[in-house]
Amino acid sequence: MIFLPRAKFPKTCRLRDPSGFTLVELLVALTILAVGFLGVYSLGIGIIRANLSIDRLTTATTLAQDKLEQIRGLGYSAAASSTENYNSIATYPFYKRVTSVQVGTPAVGMKTVIVTVYWNSDANSVALTNYLAE
Repeated sequence: MIFLPRAKFPKTCRLRDPSGFTLVELLVALTILAVGFLGVYSLGIGIIRANLSIDRLTTATTLAQDKLEQIRGLGYSAAASSTENYNSIATYPFYKRVTSVQVGTPAVGMKTVIVTVYWNSDANSVALTNYLAE
């Protein structure tokens, strides 16, 4: 009798195959990816909100600066208090501009001009101050 060597068959089962992933591993990986994507999404939303806020602040500052330049151009005697309500500033309907003039401050013969621009229904504002002399 001739004995042939036995063929060696791997004793691994398909369920224990080390070259694949288990369902639990896939779920953990997907959870980590989802948390990462949510973080990136919330960061993007925060950046968009900050850009919008900065844009509104820049516009309000520019409107206040324009009004101060207009008052400087008119001179000391023409400086007077005024209010431009919402929808009254051309191409800027979401802003309100209030000009306040105080005579005799900080000294005699001087005026303090304060221009305040409001937006978001007066929730936010920016104010610029200038002094005019006779």
